[in-house]
Amino acid sequence: MERILVVEDNKTLAKLISKKLSTELDFEVDVAYNMSEAKLFFKRYKYFLALLDLNLPDAPDGEIVDYAIEHKNRVIILSAKVDKDFRNNMLKKNIIDYVNKSGAHDVNYIIQMITRLHKNQNHTILIVDDSMVFRKQLQNMLENMFYNVIAVAHGEEAIGILHTNQNISLVLTDYNMPVMNGLELTSEIRKTYNKNDLSIIAISSSLDDDTTALFLKNGANDYIKKPFSKEEFSCRINNSIEALENIHAITNHASRDFLTGLYNRRYFFTDMQSYFEKAIKENENFAIAMIDIDNFKKINDTYGHESGDKTINSVANILRANTSQNDIVSRFGSEEFCVALKNVSSDKALEIFEKLREKVQNSVLTSTRGEEIRFTISIGVAINYEDTLEESINQADMLLYEAKQNGRNRIVHN
Repeated sequence: MERILVVEDNKTLAKLISKKLSTELDFEVDVAYNMSEAKLFFKRYKYFLALLDLNLPDAPDGEIVDYAIEHKNRVIILSAKVDKDFRNNMLKKNIIDYVNKSGAHDVNYIIQMITRLHKNQNHTILIVDDSMVFRKQLQNMLENMFYNVIAVAHGEEAIGILHTNQNISLVLTDYNMPVMNGLELTSEIRKTYNKNDLSIIAISSSLDDDTTALFLKNGANDYIKKPFSKEEFSCRINNSIEALENIHAITNHASRDFLTGLYNRRYFFTDMQSYFEKAIKENENFAIAMIDIDNFKKINDTYGHESGDKTINSVANILRANTSQNDIVSRFGSEEFCVALKNVSSDKALEIFEKLREKVQNSVLTSTRGEEIRFTISIGVAINYEDTLEESINQADMLLYEAKQNGRNRIVHN
């Protein structure tokens, strides 16, 4: 488990912060009341970050901050000092944030910040700037915020990186660059990626409001004018990433079945329609199967609806675990699933579906009353697709009906 170090000489406040952090976050929390104790903790453990007070009995002028940074620790300052010049000097150091110690809401802010920082590890940001010095400055700031960072010198190189790296969440681009300027880069990126897929933030020293408007009209999510403060930069970056996460969460919710997490019927038709047309055009083989849990009403009536849900989830997990990530596994109805295997021969498709049938047949669940539940599935497979996607699915559905009529727990294909 990852750890956080709290260094605070006020023992009551330190214990309060520690308890709140350990209760609301999945971290081990250590507490030091002075710099000497903090040094021992730093030597013993590797910390996700350190939360530091500046006025300690043996380090009254913020010496703990320099020590923590020198030893490669990420730092958030929690201090009662409100002197503006002092605060600005501290922000010039390689810290994450400076939080005034004025009430419980500040601790809540820190918890939100730590949660954000932990999520940042899942995101990669692409920096595009022809100035090596500024590029390195941005990279240090972003890496200190736990982002993964790729830095390049011009727009054409950035386009190449985007083609080979599908995990980039945000592009941070300068305006004035050789070969391809930031505005041209933004327009080029938006030909492939929309705002729901990838965020773009432009950075420029231009004071012309028209430049800001042009970037936003051409697809930038935000615009930062130089010079900017560390706090403004952090907030704008984190806000853009959080907005992207929220959009993905909403999209994912609309595309997924609430019980199993599989794709729903709506998503299946949306995704498969474009693939169906492409596969026919390129003469690519695929298979569509309708799958139904045998005697599902009897399972519900005998063991209860909770056990019925467990059965549905068990089948869903088997289907998901034994198909490719490029395939589509969806829940169509109560106990009914539809699976599309892409770019697969008929023999291989039947082999995969037989494996699925066997795994379901051999699985065992336990009811809420401790009873053993065994279940099977019937599968109808359409291999030679029809003129339309709907006709292909109807063909698989008719073959599923035939499998049911012929005794269940079997595969029927055309």
